[in-house]
This record gives sequence, C-alpha cells and structure tokens, in this order.
Amino acid sequence: MTDITQDGFAAFERDKDADLPEEVRWEGRFITAKTRGRWEYVGRARGIRAAAILALDEDADGSRHVILVSQYRVPLSRFCLEIPAGLVGDDAGSEDEGAREAAARELEEETGYRAGRLEVLGEFYSSPGMVSEAFTLLRATELTKVHEGGGVSEESITVHRVPLAGLADYVAKWREAGHAVDVRIAMLMTPGFLGEKLT
Repeated sequence: MTDITQDGFAAFERDKDADLPEEVRWEGRFITAKTRGRWEYVGRARGIRAAAILALDEDADGSRHVILVSQYRVPLSRFCLEIPAGLVGDDAGSEDEGAREAAARELEEETGYRAGRLEVLGEFYSSPGMVSEAFTLLRATELTKVHEGGGVSEESITVHRVPLAGLADYVAKWREAGHAVDVRIAMLMTPGFLGEKLT
C-alpha cells in the first residue's frame, strides 16, 4: 500500500537499482546507450535537450488549423506525422541556446512559419522506461508564413496545415495509409494544450 503525503502525492519508493552506478555502453554523436543495474536505456549525448511545438494558425473567419510535419524516420522504416520539433543547442557554438529560441528556429526551418507568440507549456518525457530524454513543449500562435519550410540541408520535411476540427480524421487516414504518428499529436486533441478553458 502506498502512503499519501500531506501535499496529496504518494510517498514514492525508489527502484532497487536507482543508486547503482550508471555505465555507458556506447556513445554516438547524438545518443548514448547506458545501463544501471537491470535497466537499459538511451539518452541524448552531451546533455542535448529538445523542444517541440504545438503550432496553431487561425484564419480570418476564426477557424483554427494546426501545423504538422512529416518525414521518413529510419528507426521506424516509414513516414511519421509529427509536431515540429528539434534539438536545443546541438550546433557548435550554440550550447547556451534556450528552448524558446530553439523552438522559434525549428518552427521556421521546418514549417516556414514564424510565431508571434511562444508559450512554454512544461517539460515532458515521451518514453521514460527506455529513454531519458526530456523535451520542452511550447505553444506557438500568431503565426506568419515567411517561406515554404522543409527543413535544412539533408532534411526532407513535408508541411501539413490541418483544420483542428478534422484532425482526428486526418490522423486516422494517415494511419490507414500505413504511416506512423508521433505520440505528441495526441496533445493536440486535448483542450488544455490548445489554450481552451476546461469546464
């Protein structure tokens, strides 16, 4: 039985391997494979973090759209529908880059949209049982199209401007075509992340 503390959270019990030494098994340019006791996991090399963007565009009539991207992902061996995202401070000389600056840069590089407003929604972990990477989630609004997007050299990114009202159907059709879907797109299906008040 788990005890509840005065602040309403459970009195958590640490894993039995939590204090064992972490061992690096392999290190590449961007990722590091590690073990700690019976646990095997992967982390970003050099302390690199990520930023992911919920980009919301609005037409003159008030209809809202989300800006998504797709690209071929070698680990999945298929195309994946994703929210715009990228690494923070991964280029030489930009180690001090903040998540907000990286998000603005990545949004414009990948989608061709510039955000008039970027709000930090918090830090999240996408697969904490096997990956230690965290990403900062931001909401981008007041968008202006400044170019066609597509990413930087060696990237081949397709931009999708999808009506929010039809997002679930769009995702379903994407899956039916045999493609993959980034878990963070699920956040676009919840009112809180869209900036709407929860009743």
